[in-house]
Amino acid sequence: FSGVLAEDVLRALLELQDRLAATTAWAPGAGRNVTLQDVCYAPLNPTQPGVGDCAVSSVTQYFQNNGTRLALTAPQEDGKDKGTVDWHDHLIYCVNSPLSFKDITALELSCMAAYGGP
Repeated sequence: FSGVLAEDVLRALLELQDRLAATTAWAPGAGRNVTLQDVCYAPLNPTQPGVGDCAVSSVTQYFQNNGTRLALTAPQEDGKDKGTVDWHDHLIYCVNSPLSFKDITALELSCMAAYGGP
Protein backbone atom coordinates (compact mmCIF):
# COMPACT_ATOMS: atom_id res chain seq x y z
CA PHE A 1 0.00 0.00 0.00
CA SER A 2 1.21 3.48 -0.76
CA GLY A 3 -0.08 6.97 -1.41
CA VAL A 4 -3.35 7.73 0.37
CA LEU A 5 -3.45 4.20 1.82
CA ALA A 6 -0.16 4.50 3.67
CA GLU A 7 -0.40 4.16 7.45
CA ASP A 8 1.03 7.62 8.12
CA VAL A 9 -1.59 9.16 5.82
CA LEU A 10 -4.38 7.25 7.58
CA ARG A 11 -3.08 8.45 10.95
CA ALA A 12 -2.99 12.05 9.67
CA LEU A 13 -6.56 11.60 8.43
CA LEU A 14 -7.65 10.37 11.87
CA GLU A 15 -6.06 13.44 13.46
CA LEU A 16 -7.73 15.77 10.94
CA GLN A 17 -11.11 14.13 11.51
CA ASP A 18 -10.72 14.54 15.28
CA ARG A 19 -9.92 18.23 14.85
CA LEU A 20 -12.88 18.76 12.52
CA ALA A 21 -15.21 16.91 14.89
CA ALA A 22 -14.18 19.27 17.70
CA THR A 23 -14.67 22.43 15.61
CA THR A 24 -17.30 24.95 16.60
CA ALA A 25 -18.65 27.92 14.70
CA TRP A 26 -20.75 30.86 15.83
CA ALA A 27 -24.22 30.80 14.29
CA PRO A 28 -25.70 34.29 14.59
CA GLY A 29 -29.22 33.06 13.74
CA ALA A 30 -29.11 30.50 16.52
CA GLY A 31 -27.26 32.80 18.90
CA ARG A 32 -24.82 30.06 19.86
CA ASN A 33 -21.90 27.98 18.75
CA VAL A 34 -22.79 25.01 16.58
CA THR A 35 -20.88 21.76 16.31
CA LEU A 36 -20.78 18.75 14.04
CA GLN A 37 -23.56 17.08 16.04
CA ASP A 38 -25.84 20.02 15.23
CA VAL A 39 -25.51 19.57 11.48
CA CYS A 40 -24.55 15.95 10.83
CA TYR A 41 -26.58 13.09 9.44
CA ALA A 42 -27.00 10.58 12.28
CA PRO A 43 -29.33 7.85 10.99
CA LEU A 44 -29.13 5.65 14.09
CA ASN A 45 -29.55 8.46 16.63
CA PRO A 46 -31.22 11.41 14.89
CA THR A 47 -32.69 13.12 17.97
CA GLN A 48 -29.65 13.50 20.24
CA PRO A 49 -26.55 12.67 18.18
CA GLY A 50 -23.07 12.69 19.61
CA VAL A 51 -20.03 13.06 17.38
CA GLY A 52 -19.71 9.26 17.20
CA ASP A 53 -23.25 9.02 15.82
CA CYS A 54 -22.49 11.15 12.76
CA ALA A 55 -22.31 9.21 9.49
CA VAL A 56 -18.86 10.26 8.33
CA SER A 57 -17.72 8.39 5.21
CA SER A 58 -14.01 7.69 5.47
CA VAL A 59 -11.67 4.76 5.00
CA THR A 60 -10.81 5.11 8.69
CA GLN A 61 -14.36 4.01 9.55
CA TYR A 62 -13.22 0.44 8.81
CA PHE A 63 -11.25 0.91 12.05
CA GLN A 64 -14.09 2.82 13.79
CA ASN A 65 -11.88 5.94 13.58
CA ASN A 66 -9.64 4.37 16.22
CA GLY A 67 -5.86 4.64 15.92
CA THR A 68 -5.35 1.75 18.35
CA ARG A 69 -7.29 -0.57 16.06
CA LEU A 70 -5.28 0.68 13.09
CA ALA A 71 -2.06 -0.30 14.92
CA LEU A 72 -3.16 -3.84 15.85
CA THR A 73 -1.27 -6.89 14.62
CA ALA A 74 -1.89 -10.56 15.29
CA PRO A 75 -0.16 -13.83 14.43
CA GLN A 76 -2.17 -15.93 12.01
CA GLU A 77 -1.74 -19.44 10.69
CA ASP A 78 -3.41 -20.71 7.54
CA GLY A 79 -2.61 -24.37 7.23
CA LYS A 80 1.18 -24.56 7.05
CA ASP A 81 1.62 -20.84 6.30
CA LYS A 82 2.32 -18.59 9.28
CA GLY A 83 2.42 -14.82 9.31
CA THR A 84 1.22 -11.63 10.89
CA VAL A 85 -1.96 -9.81 9.95
CA ASP A 86 -2.40 -6.06 10.33
CA TRP A 87 -4.45 -3.13 9.06
CA HIS A 88 -3.70 -4.03 5.42
CA ASP A 89 -5.43 -7.40 5.77
CA HIS A 90 -8.39 -5.91 7.62
CA LEU A 91 -8.83 -3.17 5.01
CA ILE A 92 -8.74 -5.65 2.11
CA TYR A 93 -11.32 -7.81 3.87
CA CYS A 94 -13.63 -4.86 4.59
CA VAL A 95 -13.49 -3.48 1.07
CA ASN A 96 -14.81 -6.85 -0.09
CA SER A 97 -17.24 -7.41 2.83
CA PRO A 98 -18.23 -3.97 4.21
CA LEU A 99 -21.21 -5.30 6.19
CA SER A 100 -19.15 -7.71 8.27
CA PHE A 101 -19.26 -7.45 12.04
CA LYS A 102 -16.03 -9.47 12.35
CA ASP A 103 -13.35 -10.01 9.73
CA ILE A 104 -11.88 -13.47 9.12
CA THR A 105 -8.36 -12.46 10.14
CA ALA A 106 -6.90 -13.11 13.58
CA LEU A 107 -7.66 -9.44 14.36
CA GLU A 108 -11.41 -10.19 14.34
CA LEU A 109 -12.28 -6.52 13.87
CA SER A 110 -15.61 -5.18 12.68
CA CYS A 111 -15.92 -3.47 9.31
CA MET A 112 -18.87 -1.40 10.53
CA ALA A 113 -18.39 2.31 11.06
CA ALA A 114 -18.22 3.97 14.47
CA TYR A 115 -21.81 5.22 14.05
CA GLY A 116 -23.03 1.63 13.55
CA GLY A 117 -23.65 1.59 9.81
CA PRO A 118 -21.62 0.29 6.89
